[in-house]
Amino acid sequence: MAKKLSKNVVVAKKLVSTSDVLPLNEAIELAKKASYAKFNESVDIALNLNLDTRKAEQQLRGAIVLPNGSGKSVKVLVATDDVASQKASKAAGADYVYSGAELNEVLNQDKYDFDVIVADPKMMLVLGKFGKKLGPKGLMPNPKTGTVTTTPAKAVEELKKGKANYRADKNGIIHTSIGKKSMDTKKLAENADALIQTIKKLKPTTVKGTYIKNITVSTTMGPSVKVKIEL
Repeated sequence: MAKKLSKNVVVAKKLVSTSDVLPLNEAIELAKKASYAKFNESVDIALNLNLDTRKAEQQLRGAIVLPNGSGKSVKVLVATDDVASQKASKAAGADYVYSGAELNEVLNQDKYDFDVIVADPKMMLVLGKFGKKLGPKGLMPNPKTGTVTTTPAKAVEELKKGKANYRADKNGIIHTSIGKKSMDTKKLAENADALIQTIKKLKPTTVKGTYIKNITVSTTMGPSVKVKIEL
């Protein structure tokens, strides 16, 4: 027996036409209006790219600092043995700063009270032991996202301002958050455009034909709205 849709879901779906392709601002505004959840949902963007991620040069991954922030607070753990970096990271707003010796005990716990790990490259020997635990949680630091760095304080500052990680999946789709539903639509659009322009600049030279096939925006629980692609 098919599951009956709630009244809110039905109303949300009626607001969005699958044939509509809207300018970025209008698409985000409609996605917000079609949101029916009672909590402050994330606003997400999905870019369907003409990529063959089996080829190394077409594996896009990285992070950008969103011009208007992410709308959410992020708890950052810094792992470094360098005393100067420890002090600078604390001053930059790191929630936790641990040495390599302390890190083992912290990562052995069942639950973590942080969202991101920023690590000095030397700490990867310790973190590597916990790869199977950190990987599935999305907590393993990576140089491409700026979380493995010799300047952790700078990374902390960027994360606190609001950062969006992007990574093309096996189907060539990048899916990431550009902010919260409570944020001004114009600011969300500026965040989305910053990501879109970054992805455009990263177009691999080996890609032939249309690069960005389609773009959609949505809230966490809401329907997707198609975005008009500006060339």
